[in-house]
Amino acid sequence: MISVAEAYARVLATAHPLPSETLPLPEAAGRLLAEDLAADRDFPPFDRVAMDGIAVAYAAWAGGQTVFPIAHAQFAGAPALPLPGPGVAVEVMTGAVLPPGADAVVRYEDITIDNQQATINIPPAARPGVNIHTQATDRRRGDLLLPAGTRLTPAALAVAATVGAAEVRVTRLARVAVVSTGDELVDVAATPLPHQIRRSNAYAVQALLAPAGADVHLFHLPDDLPTLRQGLTNILAAGFDAVVLSGAVSKGRADHLPGLLRELGVVEIFHEVNQRPGKPMWFGARADGGPVVFGLPGNPVSTLLTAARYARPWLLALQQPAAGAPEPTPAALTAAAQFRPALTHLLPVQIAVDAQGVRRATPVVVGGSGDLAGLLGADAFLELPAELTEFAPGTVWPAWPL
Repeated sequence: MISVAEAYARVLATAHPLPSETLPLPEAAGRLLAEDLAADRDFPPFDRVAMDGIAVAYAAWAGGQTVFPIAHAQFAGAPALPLPGPGVAVEVMTGAVLPPGADAVVRYEDITIDNQQATINIPPAARPGVNIHTQATDRRRGDLLLPAGTRLTPAALAVAATVGAAEVRVTRLARVAVVSTGDELVDVAATPLPHQIRRSNAYAVQALLAPAGADVHLFHLPDDLPTLRQGLTNILAAGFDAVVLSGAVSKGRADHLPGLLRELGVVEIFHEVNQRPGKPMWFGARADGGPVVFGLPGNPVSTLLTAARYARPWLLALQQPAAGAPEPTPAALTAAAQFRPALTHLLPVQIAVDAQGVRRATPVVVGGSGDLAGLLGADAFLELPAELTEFAPGTVWPAWPL
C-alpha cells in the first residue's frame, strides 16, 4: 500500500499533453489555446473619442475661445472628417474616430448647444488629449495578447474576436469513459427493486470531470465476468484517453476488475492507497499507449473523493503541463477533528472566507462511504496526514475542491 503523495505522483506521471484541434471561435469557449494570438493592429487602432460631446483644437480652447460653431457630426463607425478649422467644433460620439485637427473632447455635460453653436462652460483642461483614447495606448500591433495555454474565458474570447481569430487552435478535450459496475445498480429512470439502487456514481464523476476539460461518455457493466470482459475490451479499444471505473476493485468475490484489467493488457501502477475513504483504489495504464485506467471504489463518497483527488487533477495536468501539478488551497479548521487509523483522512468540509480573508473549513458530517446525501453540504475536502490523530481548530490543511 502506497502513500497518497506517491499515488498522486504516479498518476501525474502519466499525464501527457493532449493534441490540438481547430474550432470556430464560438465553439471554443472555455477551451485552452494551443497557439499564441497577437494584436493584428494597434489597440485602439485610431485616436478614439471616449465621451459624447464636441471635438475642438485644444489651442483655441486654451487661448480663451469658449463659443465654437459646430461644422458637422462624427459618429462611431464612420470615416473621419477633419476639423474644418482651429476655431470650429465637430459634434462627436463615443467610439468615433477623432477628427484630424482636433486634440480635445468636451463632454455634453460641460457645454450648451444652441443654434449649431457650442458654448464651453468649464475652464480649459490642463493639457491636450482630454477624453481621448489615444491610438496604441493599450497594445501595439504585434504585441502578444493571448499566449498558448490561456483559457478562453468570455474576456479572452472577446480579445480573440478583436484580432480576427475566426478559428482558433485549442487543446482537444480529453475523452473519458466513466464506467459503473454492479448487478445491484439500475438506470436512473427505473424503479429499483428492494435489493437494488439507482446508478449515481457515474453522474457525480461526469459532473466533476466535464468542467475540468473532459468529453465524458457513460457506461454500465454487470458483474458477470464474460460480459464485463467483453465490455471492457470494447471500451479500452475505443480511443479514450482515460477510463474511470467505479466499483469491483476491492477483494470481494465479485471484484473482478484488477485481474481482468491485467488480463486485458492494462499494467497495474498501484493498488491500494493509504487513505480513507478510497483505500482499495486501483490505477494502471495500457502498455501500448492506450488509456489510463482509474479503478475507484464503488461506495459513493469514496468514488467522488478519489475522483476529485486524482482524476480531476490528472485532467488539468493533461491540458496545461507547463503549469505544473494542480495544488490544493490551504484552509483552517473551524472545529476539532479526530481520526484514529494511521491513514490519510479525506475529510469533507464546507469552505467559507471570513472577514479577514482567511479560508475556513467546517467539517461536514457524513455517515460513512455510502452516505452520498451527506456530501450535499460539502464543497471541498481536507487532506489530513496519517501521522496525526487529533486536528485542532485553527490548524491549516490542504483543501481540494469538490
